[in-house]
Amino acid sequence: MIQIIYKNKAIRETKNNNFNALAFIKEFEKEDEIFGYIVDGRVYDLHQEVDFQEGDYQVKMLTWEDIEGKKILWHSTAHVLGAALIELYKTNKLGTGPATDNGFYYDVDLEGISFDAEQLQRVENKIKEIIDRNEVFKREKVKKEEAIKYFKEKGNEYKCEIINSIDSDEVTLYSNGEFTDLCKGPHLINTGIIKEVKLTSISSAYWRGDSKNKQMTRIYGISFPSAELCEEYFTNIEKAKERNHQSLGQKLKLFTFSENVGLGLPLWLPRGEVYRKILIDTLYSQQQKYGYKHVSTPHIGHKNLYITSGHYDKYGADSFQPIHTPNEDEEFFLKPMNCPHHCEIYKSEMHSYRDLPLRLAEFGTVYRYEQHGELHGLARTRCFTQDDAHIFCRADQVKEEIGNIVNLTIETLQKFTFTNFRIRLSFHDKNNKEKYIGNEEEWDMAEKAIQEVIEAHGELETSIAYGEAAFYGPKIDFIVKDALERDWQLGTVQLDYQLPQKFALSFVNERNEKETPVMIHRAPLGSIERFTAILLEHTNGNLPLWLSPEQVSIIPVSNKFIKYSVEIRNILTENNIRATINTSNEQVSKKIRDAEMMKIPFMCIIGGKEEENKMITIREHGGKDNITLKIDEFIREII
Repeated sequence: MIQIIYKNKAIRETKNNNFNALAFIKEFEKEDEIFGYIVDGRVYDLHQEVDFQEGDYQVKMLTWEDIEGKKILWHSTAHVLGAALIELYKTNKLGTGPATDNGFYYDVDLEGISFDAEQLQRVENKIKEIIDRNEVFKREKVKKEEAIKYFKEKGNEYKCEIINSIDSDEVTLYSNGEFTDLCKGPHLINTGIIKEVKLTSISSAYWRGDSKNKQMTRIYGISFPSAELCEEYFTNIEKAKERNHQSLGQKLKLFTFSENVGLGLPLWLPRGEVYRKILIDTLYSQQQKYGYKHVSTPHIGHKNLYITSGHYDKYGADSFQPIHTPNEDEEFFLKPMNCPHHCEIYKSEMHSYRDLPLRLAEFGTVYRYEQHGELHGLARTRCFTQDDAHIFCRADQVKEEIGNIVNLTIETLQKFTFTNFRIRLSFHDKNNKEKYIGNEEEWDMAEKAIQEVIEAHGELETSIAYGEAAFYGPKIDFIVKDALERDWQLGTVQLDYQLPQKFALSFVNERNEKETPVMIHRAPLGSIERFTAILLEHTNGNLPLWLSPEQVSIIPVSNKFIKYSVEIRNILTENNIRATINTSNEQVSKKIRDAEMMKIPFMCIIGGKEEENKMITIREHGGKDNITLKIDEFIREII
């Protein structure tokens, strides 16, 4: 039985094993709304037919409301961008042009042609011209040799390099009009479904991300299926500028940066450190309820540690240069991740099957050498603290542990006012096995376990991204939507059968035999820094009361009332309420404006009437009305 889902509702069931998407959308007159479809995590374009085996299947039709639908539209627009570049600049030296989480880009070798805002507009106009042609996207499978011959004749060595790296006898090509590109797809039916396009920026990028390779021009853009969606998006972009976390961080005196300290290395100011400690203490308490044991590891590790884990081969180029000691051939690295250290902690003693699961947590600071152009406030730094943990468990405990982590992550996100989120399962690409370690059987087992746990939750919107797994195991990513409808990847869970083997970890099972544990990596917020950037923009700096570094600003109307203000502050402090006294000589109106600018949740105004009656006058942030009440009444209200 095949069940067809449209906009998250079952609208049709059929026993026909052959599914023809084009026939379906024509019947329902949805040609402009449906971009593709997804079955068992695999995304198809509407030209592709699927012959189902015996069993039950769900076919979900993809629209703009689905991230997979957006990516089909964006990926198709990237191809139109490629076609426009060839028409305008008579070059075939295109690199890669994928959809991203927020649009698309294409890398092109313009062979010395300078590219500026005027050129960008010229390309955008050509894209709109191609869209108006209503060109059909056509899919074709060809032999590798044939594809290499085609791109060699076009003079595109970049595509030839990619084809040579593909572990398959065949590759897929997509064409629209005169343009043909190497691509797995999927794509739209035709270019006319793209209604609005905006090329947003230009940067440079090394071919395949390797600084030893040639620098290419990277052109970014975003597209929409309607003018209204485009207008809404760019309205939100303007709102986002007002909510920029770097400006808010300065205004609220939370953090700063210094070129003398180094690019991408944040400095937490006193107010920021109060916020940071509250955040970590809250997560610490929550983790203790779930049975985590907290550890601490050094900021550096011996090079051999990361060679053993495999991180050196995969990420050595993204690490800071090694630290050489006076001992010849002894090298250390600034810690780029915590997991190898936690493996060594596990290995420091013998474990029985009764000891597991062992949950080791650490707010561990790690260091990665991000490229200068990729640094962005707290959102992309070279030094960040992860809310990290690693669970070592038996194979029969995996599902329960992942289920507990999913519950903990949901609780954490909701506590920080994120209620709109979905799940993305990141699985390996079976056609590109050199990216990963481990055998196919272990990968299949890990991916099946993760999928079954998420399906058991039922209510979580879920998608599968093939090729997005970590090199050692599949991932669960939590994608949250902020107040401006932007998607952010936050919490991550990774299932790992590889590192325990690399570090020769073991436990004694019930048969008194040594067995290798399974390792689960998890970080509900990802990193303190990046999460802070997202939270500040989500709340526009109006942090929840419990997380605000200063909860009450006490404002004496003159210096005569400082003594009573101190009494009030002491009472609030004794009740674990963070309060400070504004003792400046400014007018009360200026003190109130300052507190409003600092987004302090409450102002406590103290004058003669308040002192005489042993009362306080409270003004809430953003409010206009003052309320006079007893101090204990106020405390009961906000605790």
